[in-house]
Amino acid sequence: MTELLGNQVMIIAEVANYWVHNLDPFLLRFNGDFGIRWYGVSYLAGFLAAYGLYWFYFKKGRSPLAPENQSNLITYIILGVLVGGRLGYMFFYEAGRASLFENPASIFRVWDGGMASHGGFLGVAVAVILFSRRYKMDKFVIGDLIVTAAPAGLCFGRLANFMNGELWGRVAQVPWAIIFPGANDGLPRHPSQLYEATLEGLLIFVYVQIRFWRTKVAREVPGQLAGEMLIAYSAARIICENFREPDAGEDLVWGLSKGQLYSFGLVAGGIALIVLARGRVARSLSQVPR
Repeated sequence: MTELLGNQVMIIAEVANYWVHNLDPFLLRFNGDFGIRWYGVSYLAGFLAAYGLYWFYFKKGRSPLAPENQSNLITYIILGVLVGGRLGYMFFYEAGRASLFENPASIFRVWDGGMASHGGFLGVAVAVILFSRRYKMDKFVIGDLIVTAAPAGLCFGRLANFMNGELWGRVAQVPWAIIFPGANDGLPRHPSQLYEATLEGLLIFVYVQIRFWRTKVAREVPGQLAGEMLIAYSAARIICENFREPDAGEDLVWGLSKGQLYSFGLVAGGIALIVLARGRVARSLSQVPR
């Protein structure tokens, strides 16, 4: 305890050397709390990136999605992300449940933030199943296409978290630490939002693009790339959670934050998806006349 207090005194003494986060959560503010928020811009940028990638894949002969179906898929994804992400936040996290019970209508206030990425994954999974049934396409192929674009949206979302000055990191003394006024303690912290934007977003985007274009995995084992992306995202999230301040009132389970715990669930889902994908290929090969 004494050592912890001593460290905090040292940090406070050096606080003048750190930048105080003063970025506006609005790209354009019209009146009070009304305007165009970076959070909304990040979602728009993510969906536009996905649409551009799907169009490029189709032109290169790597996607069965014609332009009209690309727009339909984006619509399904938008609904899956928004509904799943919002419900996930409301049910997975204490702050979300408190908000839901105090004001049930808050579930519709997606523009205020409060979205859970794990809930978004579940929502998109349901959207893939529904879209594939509606348009009679292979859900494993569609899943692979979605995960090649999803990390771009994750990256934009984390950058929006940084612009908003929310979901800050743990107290730190690294030279790039930042003071987030919302933390109400004046202590410098890890800009964990930027760590997540890099690991969960940018690096995984590069990985899935390399796997999609430079290997045969998406063509020969549909569904495996989606499983790999879930595992890679989970690993990145588990690492980044070590630098992120747990949500207020969050109880750790076996020393793990809720973000880490839910990520282990995604790892299991990713492994199951790879097993299913490979099993489908093995069964189809066994039925080929010899």
